[in-house]
Amino acid sequence: MSERNTEPGGVINEVVTLRYDYSLGEVAGKFMEGLKQGKILATSCSKSGLTYLPPRAYCERSFEPCDGWVEAAFEGVIEASTIVVRGFQGKRNPPVAIAYVKLDGIDSAIGNYVDGLDLSNLDAAQKRIAPGKRVKVKFGATREGRITDFSFVCAD
Repeated sequence: MSERNTEPGGVINEVVTLRYDYSLGEVAGKFMEGLKQGKILATSCSKSGLTYLPPRAYCERSFEPCDGWVEAAFEGVIEASTIVVRGFQGKRNPPVAIAYVKLDGIDSAIGNYVDGLDLSNLDAAQKRIAPGKRVKVKFGATREGRITDFSFVCAD
């Protein structure tokens, strides 16, 4: 049951539960299946020579369908990062570090959590995940074919 405060400027508290099923499609489905197998798969375009991670069905440069798959390396460079200090229901408890990483040999960046970071000093932690820093991919003990099957850890 919800509590209602209908005064002007009041707050209505509701609990909303939403289950949502969606189709992964061919490209995301293959990517997720790769994660289950401990692989990070990217698409490539033979016309432009670009590789995309997360994988894309079409090349943004040639406007042609991506026609190949490559396995991404397990190390890369941080392109952008942040530390999130506010929580979201159903997600990890804050603070959490998130980075967009361009894995070696791939032309685009993929976002994910950065684990193994001491977040007790946010300024020091932000310096460790600054753009240009190297990270490694770390797969979890169990893989379900989800983006959370892996995270990044600082390489140094």
